[in-house]
Amino acid sequence: MSFLPEGYSYGPWNDGPDPLAPPADLRDALDEIGRDVMAGASPRSALEELLRRGTPRTAGLDELTRRLWQRRSEIQRRHRLDGTLQEVQRLLEQALEAERRELFPDPDDDARFREARLDALPPGTAAAVRELAQYDWRSEQGRENYGKIRDLLGRELLDSRFEGMKEALRNAGPEDAERANKMLADLNDLLAAHTQGREDVPERFAEFMREHGEFFPENPKNVEELVDVLAARAAAAQRMLNSMTPEQRAELAELSQQAFGDPRLAQQLSTLDAQLRALRPGEDWTSSERFRGNDPLGLGDGARAMSDLAELDALAEQLGQSYPGARLEDIDVEALERQLGPDAGVDARRLSELERELRRQGLFERAPDGTLRLSPKALRRLGETALADVVNALRGKAGERDTESAGAAGEPTGATRPWRFGDMQPWDVSRTVRNSVLRSVSVGERSVRMDVSDVEVVETEHRSRAAVALLVDTSWSMVQEGRWLPMKRTALALHQLISTRFRNDALQLITFGRHATSVELAELVGLEGAWEQGTNAHHALLLAGRHLRRHPDAQPVVLMVTDGEPTAHLEPDGTAEFDYPPQPRTLLKTLSEVDRMAKLGASVTVFRLGDDPRLTAFVDLLARRSGGRVVAPDLDGLGAAVVGDYLRTRKR
Repeated sequence: MSFLPEGYSYGPWNDGPDPLAPPADLRDALDEIGRDVMAGASPRSALEELLRRGTPRTAGLDELTRRLWQRRSEIQRRHRLDGTLQEVQRLLEQALEAERRELFPDPDDDARFREARLDALPPGTAAAVRELAQYDWRSEQGRENYGKIRDLLGRELLDSRFEGMKEALRNAGPEDAERANKMLADLNDLLAAHTQGREDVPERFAEFMREHGEFFPENPKNVEELVDVLAARAAAAQRMLNSMTPEQRAELAELSQQAFGDPRLAQQLSTLDAQLRALRPGEDWTSSERFRGNDPLGLGDGARAMSDLAELDALAEQLGQSYPGARLEDIDVEALERQLGPDAGVDARRLSELERELRRQGLFERAPDGTLRLSPKALRRLGETALADVVNALRGKAGERDTESAGAAGEPTGATRPWRFGDMQPWDVSRTVRNSVLRSVSVGERSVRMDVSDVEVVETEHRSRAAVALLVDTSWSMVQEGRWLPMKRTALALHQLISTRFRNDALQLITFGRHATSVELAELVGLEGAWEQGTNAHHALLLAGRHLRRHPDAQPVVLMVTDGEPTAHLEPDGTAEFDYPPQPRTLLKTLSEVDRMAKLGASVTVFRLGDDPRLTAFVDLLARRSGGRVVAPDLDGLGAAVVGDYLRTRKR
C-alpha cells in the first residue's frame, strides 16, 4: 500500500547545493581571519590567506594546488610518448619472424627471393611498413600482424583527435574504416561551411550529428561547442607531437599514411587540424612537455595525458586566484574531481561556501574610505571567542572556583543557566520542571523524575556602574616583541564582557605611542603596527582622567598594558616631547597625572610586559602612588589577567 501522492518521485538532489548539508562553520574561520587582521593584515588579505591555508576539516587552496603539481609531476615522471611506435615495431618484428619461419623450409626460388626482399627492408620502422604494403604474405601470422599495424595506426590517429575512438574501433572492419573516413569528410565540409558563414550551418550540423553523433560522446549542442571540443583535443595531440623527438615525429608522419591501409585518413586529419587551428588560434598549439618515465603511451593516451596537463595548469590558475575578479566559484569542480578525486571536490565546494557565507552574513563592511573592514557583527563574534578563552584561563587558576555571577548583589539579569556544583543562586523552578518533563518523555519514562542535569539557576549580577579606561601601549616594541595580537585580543575580551554582562559600564579604549588616542574597538582591531618612537603614558592618563570625569557617579577602573617606561609626554601646545632615556620632566608629568587619578578615587593597575629593570622600577612606583598594583602576566595570560583584575576591582 503506497502513501505517496501520485505525481511525486524521489531521487538524488542535483539542483544546486545540498539543502540538508551542514552549514559552513564560520566561527573557526572568523577566528582565523580576526587573528590575521589583529596582527596587521587587511580583512581582504586575511580572507584570502584563510582560503589558501584552509580549515582543520577542509584542505586549503595551497594544499589542493600542491596536489595538482604532484599529479602533474607523476604524469611526466611515469610516462613516455613512443608507445605507438614501440607497438608497431613489435608487431612488425613478430610478422617478419613468422614469415621467415614459414619461408625457411621451402626450397623453391620464390622463397629465397622473398627472404632476400625481407633482408633488404629499410632500417626504419615506417619505411619497412611502407615497403611491405604490397607484399604477399605467406605466413598467416605475418599477414595478421601487418593488418594489426594498419588497424592500430588508424585507431590511434582517430583516438588522438576523438575521445574513446580507439576502443570503439577495436574490431573495426573495412566498412568501419570507410565510415570513419566518411565522418571526417563530412566534418571538414561542415567546418568549411561554418568558416564561410553559410546560413544553413545549423541544419548541416543537425544532419551531421544525426548521422555521426556516435563519434561524439560530448554531445555538443551547436557548431561552436563542436569546434571547442575538437580544437582542445587537436591542440593536445599537436603538443604531444611537439614533445617527441624530430625522428619520432617523422616516423609517425610516414606511418600515418598506412592507417587502415588508406592514405585518405591522414589527409582528412591534416585538413581537420588546419581548420581547427584557424578557428581556434587561442588554443596552445606550440608548447611541449618533457616526459621521462618508462610507461609508453600510444597516440590516444598521449593526447589524453597532454589534455590532463593542460587541465591541471588551468586548475592551478583557478586555485591561485591571482587574476582580477577571481572568485572560488570559478573553480571547475568537475575537472578537479577528475584529477584529484571526489575529496578534492568536496574541499573546493566547502571553501567556496565558506567564502560565500562570510560575505553573505555581513561579516565584512566597507569603511568610509572604501576599504574592507570587519563589521560589528564580526567583532562581536571575535569578542565572544576571546572572552571564552579568557574565561577558560580564569577557570584554570588554582584555588579559584568559577562563578557565572558577576557580583554579590544578587539582582537577576533575566537569564538562566544550568546549575553547577557550588552555585548559590536561586533555582528557576518553571524551567527546571520543564527540563525534567522533556527529559523523562524523551527516554520513555511514565513518571517525571527530576535529575541534577534538569536544574537551572537564575543569573545575578551587580547593578553598580563603573567607568573603565583600558590603556594599551602601541609603540613599535609591542609589535617587535610579539605582544601586538595578545593586546588586541585582551581589548576584545574586555569589550565583549562589558557590552554583554555589564552594559551600564562605560568603557574607553585608549592607545598610546608617541601620542595617545581614544579609539573604537574596530579601529583598535584593524590598527597596523607602525614604526613610532615614544611611550606617552602621560597623554594616555590625561585621556583616561577625562573619561572618568565624564562619569562621576561610576566606580573608576584604570587598566594599563605596557612594555616600556614613559619616554614621551604632552606639552601644553599639544606636541609630544620624546627622549630616551626618559627625561625627569617626562616622569614627573606622568606621575602627576597618576596623582590626579588617585584624587578621583581611581587606582591604576599596570600589566607589565617584559622584564626591563627600569620599566619594573617605574611601574612599581606608579602603582604605589595610585594605590594600585602591578601584574606581570605572560602573553597567553594577559587577557585573563586584565579581565580578572577588572572583575576584582569592580566587585571591590
